[in-house]
Amino acid sequence: MIGAVEAAPYIAGALGVSGAGVWLSRRRELVRRWISWAVIAPVVGGAFALGAPGAAVLASAVAAVAMAEYGRMAGLRTAETAVAGTVVAALPATAWLAPDLLWRAALLGVLAAALVPVLSGDAEDGARRASRAVFGVAWLSAPVGLVLLGPAAFALVAAVAVADVGAWFGGHFFGRHGVGGPPLSPLSPAKRWGGAVTGAAAGVAVLALFGALTPGTAVAVAVAAPLGDLLESMVKRGAGVKDAGGWLPGMGGLLDRADSLLLALPVAVVLS
Repeated sequence: MIGAVEAAPYIAGALGVSGAGVWLSRRRELVRRWISWAVIAPVVGGAFALGAPGAAVLASAVAAVAMAEYGRMAGLRTAETAVAGTVVAALPATAWLAPDLLWRAALLGVLAAALVPVLSGDAEDGARRASRAVFGVAWLSAPVGLVLLGPAAFALVAAVAVADVGAWFGGHFFGRHGVGGPPLSPLSPAKRWGGAVTGAAAGVAVLALFGALTPGTAVAVAVAAPLGDLLESMVKRGAGVKDAGGWLPGMGGLLDRADSLLLALPVAVVLS
């Protein structure tokens, strides 16, 4: 199986070739996205190159930032966002250092997030706050899969990233020729079946290239990843926002970048 170190020359080459094409296109949106990818790729690759400790730190950081973005969208108060964020950030370290305690820690974390509104005595809005906090913990615990999947995690991350890019380009290409097919869901009318199929094919090809293609990883990339995108679209529509954040150029927030991975990871873990 190809790891982060062995894949580094290929990723650098892909960034170089795509960068040349992006700059020649002179499309501001593509340029901004490429800049984000040029920063994300070495950070993620460097973390995985350090092994389990690096994967745990990366997973904790992703979970904490994602929870902060989700908390703003869901209308959570600072207290439950802080508790939920602490829970999801602690789970990857637990999976690395004390894996036997992981499920107990996860259940205790869910209970802690649910009890914050109870302890505040919120009779009017407590049920909504508790349910949204619990959902956030369940959803954003997914990065722990970066530790649980071991060497296959990097391949899955790369495959989901390529699938996302492939779906974007496939959707635009087929859309221009009027053969993109119907929308995947009313939750995201711009995403069509043509792009989803293109992305799935690209992602599965990366899994094969990295030596990580199994039925479980294929389902995670081809099926769970696009559903993860739609799940975040549902959350954003409920919150009435276009993006989860605005600090990643051309991508919005971290949730907008990692949404596909947040469902692909737990599916891969379950099916592995």
